[in-house]
Formats: sequence, C-alpha cells, structure tokens
Amino acid sequence: MKNYLHLIPMAGLCLLASSSFAQTADSPYKVLDTVKVMGTGGIDYVFADNDARRIYVPRGNQTYVFGLDDHKPMGAITNIGGHGIAIDSKSHHGFSSSSPIGMFDTETMQKIKSIDVKGRPDGILFEPFTGRVFVFSHVAPSITMIDPKEGTVVGTIEVGGAMEQAQSDGAGKLYVAVEDEKKVAVVDLKTFKLVTKYDLGTTAGEPAGLGLDAKNHLLFAMCSDPSVCVVVNAEDGKVLKTLPIGNGSDNGGFNPNTMEAFSSQRDGTLTIIKEQTPTTFAVEQNVETKAGCKTCSLDSKNNRIITVCTERAQPAAGEAPPAGGGRGGRGGPGNLDVLWVGR
Repeated sequence: MKNYLHLIPMAGLCLLASSSFAQTADSPYKVLDTVKVMGTGGIDYVFADNDARRIYVPRGNQTYVFGLDDHKPMGAITNIGGHGIAIDSKSHHGFSSSSPIGMFDTETMQKIKSIDVKGRPDGILFEPFTGRVFVFSHVAPSITMIDPKEGTVVGTIEVGGAMEQAQSDGAGKLYVAVEDEKKVAVVDLKTFKLVTKYDLGTTAGEPAGLGLDAKNHLLFAMCSDPSVCVVVNAEDGKVLKTLPIGNGSDNGGFNPNTMEAFSSQRDGTLTIIKEQTPTTFAVEQNVETKAGCKTCSLDSKNNRIITVCTERAQPAAGEAPPAGGGRGGRGGPGNLDVLWVGR
C-alpha cells in the first residue's frame, strides 16, 4: 500500500492518503490499494486504457487521470466531463460521453473540441472492427458513431430501449444491454443494423453491465432487481445459467486471462464469476469494496479490476457538514475513491 500527501499542480487537486480494506486471509481477491482525490460533482464510469496504462474518471466538468500501474494521479482534463471515456490509441484522441461530446488529446491532456450529438449520451466505447467511437443513449438515436480522427458524427443506429454497457467481439458483432427491456441487443457492424434482441428470461432484472467471452461466444448480463447475472449463448441467445450477484450492478466485464466475469455493485461488493467450462459457471467470490462503487474497468495486464465511488469529505472539528447532505459527493465537495482489486 502506498501513501501520497502532496498537491497535484493540474487542477489544484489535493491527494489524500491511500488506504486499503481488510479482507479475510483466504480471499483470492481483495482491495489492494485505494487512492482518494478531493473534487466536486458526481461520477459514473471508470475507464482503464490498457495501451497507454492510464485510468480516466469523469467527474463534474473535468476528467481525472491516474497511472494504471503506479496509481499516481496525473492531473485532470478541464472542461471534459460526462459519463464515460473512450480512447482511440491510433489517433491519441479521447472522447467523453456528454452532451455535447467532449474530444481531447490524450498526450497533452487538453480539450480539442465539442461534438454536437442528439439523444442522451451515457455509455461509450471504441469499437475495433469499425475503428469508430460508439456513443450509447437511453433515447433516440440509440447509437451515434464518431470518426475518432476527425471528431465528426458519421452515422447512427436505431435499436430502441435504454442503451447501457456494450461489448464488441472484434469481428463484426456488437452486443448492448437494453436495460428497460431486459434484453441484449445484437448489432451487425457490417450493415450497421439491429439483428435481434435476446430475451434474458422472466427471472432476470434490468441489465446494465455486460461481459463478453468472445472466444466461447458467451455473454454475462449483470442485472438489478432482481440482482442476477444471466449467462447467454451469444450466437443463439439461449440462457445457460442465472447466478446471484450483489445489489445495484451498473457495470461488468470478462477477463479472458482468468476466465472470470465480474460485476460491480452499489452495495459495496464486486462479484466474481468463474467460467469453469463453456457450459459451467459458479459465483467464486463477493469482494467487499465500498458502498457506491457501481462501475468498474479491467487492467488486463495485471488482472486487476478498478472500481470507483465518491464520498463526502469529513468536516474539520467544529465545522458544519456540507450543505445538501447525503452520500456520493454529487453536488458539493467530496472524495473520489479509486480502488484496485486483485489477488
């Protein structure tokens, strides 16, 4: 565990001491490190750029950047906020899912421009098969596509329903969790059209997180109310297994190195699901993280999962608590907590 106590020159951020949470000795996964940074505003997604070894967390009207390996804050990109971040490693351009979309240079960490889009941007993904950035919305148009080099809108795809997390198989198929319909949409990236929607069944909740085992063609839909992971055959939509997870999932993924799917939840848990065979699955562990850590991203080099949440800073002795109350630092100042979970 590392401790930092200094000021970050960019954006004048104050870094608080790092800490970790105690885990039982026999737990295969645990919180290895936590970095806290003071800031203002709410958060949604965290994004691990595995190529450049960085972490991006939009909060309020700026995006905080951390080193993926050393965990040190690198500063903040000002005037770039929103829900999530997508990076095109070839052009060194980054994009935030906001309205308008914010485009920035990853090398200088400076904003380039704003891109006007319709709908209500939420999730965002750089899609390798097309080489485009896909922006997902809860209202029409469902998907907006952006040329990452020029930063221009090049088309839209209508799917219907509230789009949440998406995964690409890298070979021409895109899968998107359709939250309000309890389905997973399948989009053909050669024709840019909806192929079908897989129904997750009567025991499924609303899917927000989505993992994909591209090799074995398996989808892991992370649902809330009820809180379950529905494992689906990505080729025909057949439901293979339904497993319990923590409450309040909003993000998930799959690590092909360990053959594990994972889901982060608001209740302060990270559920790890083991793919024992392509037809056999089991909940391996529910890791204690921190309440509010509902989104996550994978460090594929170190097989670690990064999750984030916010909390109100404790007032100094004799001071009144911040106005507005409540947890999460949504309006006033509070800590951004970045957690590294691994073995």
